[in-house]
Amino acid sequence: MDIQIKIISKEDILSIIPLLKHINNYTEETVLKARVLEMCEQHYKCIGVYMNQELIGIAGLWFLTRHYAGRMIEPDHVIIKETYRNKGIGNKLFDWIHTYAKAHNYEAIELNTFIENMKSHKFYENQGYKKLGLHFVKKI
Repeated sequence: MDIQIKIISKEDILSIIPLLKHINNYTEETVLKARVLEMCEQHYKCIGVYMNQELIGIAGLWFLTRHYAGRMIEPDHVIIKETYRNKGIGNKLFDWIHTYAKAHNYEAIELNTFIENMKSHKFYENQGYKKLGLHFVKKI
């Protein structure tokens, strides 16, 4: 399996839209595109997982500093195409993220996952992550 993991350039960032639709099929595509473009103007990068030039996975990364953890990276919208799951690709993706974080002097990695996504809970726990709390959202 020839896997390449790299940061997706701003010029190619909209290539993530089809994968984003796997977890967000309720936002109109034009809105989704506008939001992704705006994210690129903030403290955001997206990592792409490629197999034979095909984008098969993504992980958005937010870069921030928190008083309780210091400089940190927050992976967001981690998606591997369903046909490529359970093949070790997620492990390779998170190895890449962990290596990147260490190389750039980040102190922690924090992430959120949906409560009902039990498979992701097990995956993250196997990666060494600990459950610390709940994430709340209020639309305004």
